[in-house]
Amino acid sequence: MSNGKLHGVHAPHRKNTAGFVPERMPVPAVVTIPMSQNIGAPAVPVVKAGDEVKVGQLIAEAGGFVSAPIHSGVSGKVKKIDTLVNSAGKFDKVIIIETDGEQTVCESVAPPEVTDLDSFIQAVRDSGAIGLGGAGFPTSVKLKVDPAKVEAIVINGAECEPYITSDTRTMLDDAEAMLDGVRLLKKFYGVPRVIAGIEDNKPECVEKLRSLGTDIEGFEVMPLPALYPQGGEKVLIYNTVGKTVPEGKLPIDVGVVVINCTTLAVIAKYVATGMPLVEKVVTVDGSAVANPKNVICPVGTSMKDLLEYCGLKCEPKKVLYGGPMMGIAVPDLSAPVMKNTNAVVAFDEADAVEPPATACIRCGRCVNHCPFSLMPAAIEGAYNRGDGAALKALKVNICMECGCCAYICPARRPLVQVNKLAKAMLNKYNAEQKALAEKQAAKAAEKEAQANG
Repeated sequence: MSNGKLHGVHAPHRKNTAGFVPERMPVPAVVTIPMSQNIGAPAVPVVKAGDEVKVGQLIAEAGGFVSAPIHSGVSGKVKKIDTLVNSAGKFDKVIIIETDGEQTVCESVAPPEVTDLDSFIQAVRDSGAIGLGGAGFPTSVKLKVDPAKVEAIVINGAECEPYITSDTRTMLDDAEAMLDGVRLLKKFYGVPRVIAGIEDNKPECVEKLRSLGTDIEGFEVMPLPALYPQGGEKVLIYNTVGKTVPEGKLPIDVGVVVINCTTLAVIAKYVATGMPLVEKVVTVDGSAVANPKNVICPVGTSMKDLLEYCGLKCEPKKVLYGGPMMGIAVPDLSAPVMKNTNAVVAFDEADAVEPPATACIRCGRCVNHCPFSLMPAAIEGAYNRGDGAALKALKVNICMECGCCAYICPARRPLVQVNKLAKAMLNKYNAEQKALAEKQAAKAAEKEAQANG
């Protein structure tokens, strides 16, 4: 991204399901709804075992400012509240609901009263909306900014990961809702520019939004090169409004707010109907899947149920939340669909087995293709040495973990995996340095007190 040059990789698109209108699968017998579905504090259950629940009912309240409430996507009975190990290897509280198949809507579901910016942000929070591009940051927190500081709002319709087409379907099937969301943003923020950034491999999305959004002043659709990771927040900001977000700063610090296109549609639907975020369109694809599809399912649906609905060619050897570049492998198929699950990709053995890593040949491809021009090979060396000072100098903390370095490496070095571990090492180093500085400052103060005493 430096010197005006676009960095990234031309990963195969494999948008096999782009033309497939989402199908609603039968309601599963059981859903398992995790409390940790966003960046920030987990939600806190407000139901208990034996409680009857309905679609749209609040079942867990936000656990803090940076958090989001959770609602039931099914009607039925709470079987139990349990603790399970999630895909990150952490313990997570879950609400397990036995469904009744009726999908009875909760009586409390009704359009919220939205009259000003504060009530709009409250409605966003009440909807349970989070970043649905995968990040999972609570949207109400992102939108709680001074409108005077917002120069542009960028809608993320890039969907640059291979296989995933759920955002594509939003832009085609829910374009009106998405544009209603644009109108809400224009109304309450008074922002002069709203830009929908869409990769140019989705011309039908570009055309549809352009044709439907002609009445919205300041709204533009910007086709962008289909170059992964075009959908990365800082990359998208640079390629749409030409601004660089400095290290340690947020998009609002350069006058920009970025929101995912599906998140925007969810917010608009909630304002219109009062139905919170309780179900997702999930792309189901990969070499182990018999019938790739876009599937509408309640949050909490197990991957097992989802994959059985689409059919399997063989027993999957690796299953991912998300796409092959930034997706997270799951330990077993009981893992549930979460709010920010935009795809489930299942691979057969041939696609799942990683080739063995060989010695680095110092080709520099990892540097040339990194969106931030980092030096992954040097970071790997510093990590192996346990050199926290070098990791800090090499700026590993700004790595977005897009995986371009590992993808392009001819030696198949696990560079992005090492970057993740290196960031944890840097955090430990920074904490140790802070503690050391505080200790030295305390000693200096003590000596000064003795000298003056």
